[in-house]
Amino acid sequence: MKQEFLHIASSLWATVAAQISRHTGQTFAPESLTPIGGGCINQTFCIRDHERQYFVKLNKAGNLAMFESEAAGLGEILDSASLRVPQPLCCGSHHDDAWLVLEFIDLQNRGNAAALGIGLANMHRHTAETFGWIRDNTIGSTPQRNATASDWISFWRQHRLGYQLNLARKNGHTGSLQSLGERLLSEFQHFFTDTLPLPSLLHGDLWGGNYAFDQDGQPVIFDPAVYYGDREADLAMTELFGGFPPDFQAAYRDTWPVETGYTTRKQLYNLYHILNHLNLFGPQYLSQAEITMKKLLAELY
Repeated sequence: MKQEFLHIASSLWATVAAQISRHTGQTFAPESLTPIGGGCINQTFCIRDHERQYFVKLNKAGNLAMFESEAAGLGEILDSASLRVPQPLCCGSHHDDAWLVLEFIDLQNRGNAAALGIGLANMHRHTAETFGWIRDNTIGSTPQRNATASDWISFWRQHRLGYQLNLARKNGHTGSLQSLGERLLSEFQHFFTDTLPLPSLLHGDLWGGNYAFDQDGQPVIFDPAVYYGDREADLAMTELFGGFPPDFQAAYRDTWPVETGYTTRKQLYNLYHILNHLNLFGPQYLSQAEITMKKLLAELY
């Protein structure tokens, strides 16, 4: 406990507390600071005074833009009035550190999975005029380009698969990965002969670790990589690593059925995340990426 108070007394936490006070209009004098596990990119803490508590993320000062885009993405989802997210309060930097303060929500693993499916479908009904978003953000710690575009196929080809393939080349992953990728990009449009995607509001990084439930059992989503794109891209990721119960999938499809060809396109969308894992974590994802590409190309011939 003594160590916690020493941390709170640091100039960093004094700055964070002052910003909380300024944004809430009430003096915040922290009394405890508790590290929270579960993240591999940021340090996370719960900071408390005698009556309030907040969730705080820390990273290097150079990553302030990542926190700014996360706060903006949470705000975008809040504006859709579809699913609960932690409300962003403030962010900033102090010397070597960047920080983001969010509403603290006491989360649990179990709750109303059907409400999550219905809420996600309703979030996807929140649309924009173009694909992309008003700002770039990150997918994990990888930059994610969101330049707006009227054509979904061009957007995904250039700013999703093309971007990750170029990054993989820079990381030394050449050979068959790149030749398969070039073939796939050249044939990309054939996966969309029976659908015309809408620019839906997407969470963007919806794996099983980025949702939970509040104490009333209602769903909460967090850590978004927001942009506007084909809703199937979000839905596909819920199937990539597992962690989403059947009630979620059934409720989503009852609210908004998937289009013909989704089973194939979900592999295309999940390839983006597999390539991102290759670029973030190394060659253990190389075989999975190449196998996925071969399966997709086989669908065309």
